[in-house]
Amino acid sequence: MIRTQSLTVGPERMSDYQNGRMVKWRDLMNDVKPGRKPASKSVDALTIRELTADEMHELLSRNHVGRIAFSFHDRVDIRPIHYIYNDGWLYGRTSPSEKLVTLQHNQWVAFEVDEVQGAFDWQSVVAHGSFYRLTDDEAPHQRELREEALRLLRNVAPDTLRATDPVPFRTELFAIAIDHLTGRAASSG
Repeated sequence: MIRTQSLTVGPERMSDYQNGRMVKWRDLMNDVKPGRKPASKSVDALTIRELTADEMHELLSRNHVGRIAFSFHDRVDIRPIHYIYNDGWLYGRTSPSEKLVTLQHNQWVAFEVDEVQGAFDWQSVVAHGSFYRLTDDEAPHQRELREEALRLLRNVAPDTLRATDPVPFRTELFAIAIDHLTGRAASSG
């Protein structure tokens, strides 16, 4: 489900508590901190809107570094990770680590990527889905996913999993089947 709507709020109506004291959002938007002068660019209004499906797919396709969030029992973790987006899937590779053990027990993940031009000018996409570790000895569908991941990764880094691989310690390929996408954008003035 994707909805598109905008919210524009003038700084005179925004306030919040920060460190136990009332702070005007106008001051935050203008980067006013105790003992500091306002930033040279003043923000009169902040518009926050949901991204369209096309905008979300474009943002995922443009970028190759994001953050994967996962949990096990009462612990949540988030890690930066390289990826390739293609046709509703995220593909990547990583090093053998405890995160792979954790993801064997709970495959549900969130993945986030953003583009930030300034504190109040940004776009962000969050994908929710299932994590799959791709090995050679899996079922035919898993092998096909592994071949697709390797092909896509080699489009960006041709020596992936070859003798001249620039990061030979990243030996584990993975895929994330995206179940749900959300995206937001903020713009000032």
